Amino acid sequence: MTTIKDLSNLAGRRALITGATGRLGKVFADSLAELGSDIILLDLPGSDFATLSETLEKRWGVNVEIMPCDLESENQRSEVIEYLTNSERGLNILVNNAALVGTSELSGWNVPFGEQSLSTWRRALEINLTAVFHLCQGLFPLLKKAEGANIINIASIYGSYAPDWQLYEGTLMGNPAAYGVSKSGIIQLTRWLATTIAPDIRVNGIAPGGILRNQEKSFVDRYTEKTPLKRMAEEDDIRGAVAYLSSDLSRYVTGQILVVDGGFTSH
Repeated sequence: MTTIKDLSNLAGRRALITGATGRLGKVFADSLAELGSDIILLDLPGSDFATLSETLEKRWGVNVEIMPCDLESENQRSEVIEYLTNSERGLNILVNNAALVGTSELSGWNVPFGEQSLSTWRRALEINLTAVFHLCQGLFPLLKKAEGANIINIASIYGSYAPDWQLYEGTLMGNPAAYGVSKSGIIQLTRWLATTIAPDIRVNGIAPGGILRNQEKSFVDRYTEKTPLKRMAEEDDIRGAVAYLSSDLSRYVTGQILVVDGGFTSH
């Protein structure tokens, strides 16, 4: 009889995680490394790869590679695909986590609808959606040959639900159209790929709810009140989802979007 321990074991497998040095990326890398997978950390040039790499190697004893890449650049994405394709080590897991989430300093982003710029819209779609398509397409032949091959795309509840603007009243926060549209595209791309590249590769997504990151108190209070579990998420709350979907625990699961939102979208 197969055991849960056997099904969750990723020893001998190799995972590429984009946006790896961000808050969620670090949790994903640590989770897969704990299960035994070797890790490829992909993020923007200049990211703090060294600290995360050393931590993973010391904590879990896995092999860690560093891959600087600006996913907004088609040429740099192509270089990643070419490098991995020519590598003799293969690839079993692709976690498309990187995304442009923006800040108030990003022009044409966190502003009223009439002021949201086309240039920033294009950047968001390029990074959040086109880059995911490009990596999935380019790495498909490599994944197809691998044991337990799977892709995990990180979406958002805002890929399926419109924002509740009452949450944002009296704050400097926003929810730009490009973010939700790009995450909606991720959800449909996940389902499309699941039926297109099966049975060789499983494709699933994770849609987190709001994660507590020093938002304004009024927003946090309103969000918490609307959430059945009465709190915003922490990065660690997503750990189990990525462990499940990346391993053989979910070997008969594909085309699914696992919502991790404390029940926020359940009513």
